[in-house]
Amino acid sequence: MIDHDPRRPHQAIAVLTLNPALDVSYEVSRLMPDEKVHATHTRYDPGGNGINVGRTLKMLGVRAEVCCLVAGEIGAFLERMLARELDAPHCVHIPGETRVNCTLIQVEPRVQYEVTAKGPTVPRAALEVVTDAFVKAAGSGCGVLTGSLPPGVPDGTYAGLVRRLREGGARALVDAQAPALKAAIEAGPFLIKPNRYELETLCGRRLATQTDVVAQAREVQRAGVQWVCVSLGAEGAILVGTDEAYYAAAPQITVRSTVGAGDAMLAGLAAAFARGEPPSAALRLAVACGSGTAAQPGTLLCTAEDMERLGAATRVARLDASFPSKGETKPAHG
Repeated sequence: MIDHDPRRPHQAIAVLTLNPALDVSYEVSRLMPDEKVHATHTRYDPGGNGINVGRTLKMLGVRAEVCCLVAGEIGAFLERMLARELDAPHCVHIPGETRVNCTLIQVEPRVQYEVTAKGPTVPRAALEVVTDAFVKAAGSGCGVLTGSLPPGVPDGTYAGLVRRLREGGARALVDAQAPALKAAIEAGPFLIKPNRYELETLCGRRLATQTDVVAQAREVQRAGVQWVCVSLGAEGAILVGTDEAYYAAAPQITVRSTVGAGDAMLAGLAAAFARGEPPSAALRLAVACGSGTAAQPGTLLCTAEDMERLGAATRVARLDASFPSKGETKPAHG
């Protein structure tokens, strides 16, 4: 059983989304070159990493203020969707047009294609307005920084915000790609959540085994990050802290779409740490949320029912001081 009682107190959570999107997904039986195919399923969802984090937090019964930039007619449509999907959206308007991302899912053989748009250029004044609102909303709680940086936003933006959050007594959780992630690590965030590929990009080498992943996560953690969570797709995830490390095996699911799975994981981590839950419980919740999202079609996120069921099926093990391979783990408590 995973505790997601909305009455349970938690620290304030703010989420920043500088490059939100309208996510459109099409599921087709089979793609054929130069031929028109009809979608068997179509979805329109508010998207962007931070938006997905906020949507998952609401499903978990955890209130969060999501600060984002919207532009043009697509942005107006997105803003109306956010009013229904989020507890406390804070939208700042900029010139241009909010991007539209497309996911194509071929059923047989199963292949997923994703096309991500660039997004509008962000004026400096608007960037200052939305980031100031984000830092204020986080207060002394948690600030989630995630997603791509749109044109006009410097690579060091997340790093600067990590420092501002720390100065205000808040904890920063970061999920970004290099070089923004590398700069943010140097600022000392509370948690980062790369996947295996992003961690490999960060260190410049292949991480073939779980032991390699844990060792590299430990090296990054020692650079000034309190917790490093590495998502491993179907293999589960690893959470490495100052004095402890955990591995969670992913429960068995039928994968329908991986869009938003990493964002759902980050939301699970943010919710658990904001409620003061132990790290093993945070990892269990994160993997349940990510797996539940991967089992949904298109850009649909996990449900509370699936999260409960998958949480009960997620096994978490504590890794000993030598950081052994998966077969040498021992059960964790919590």
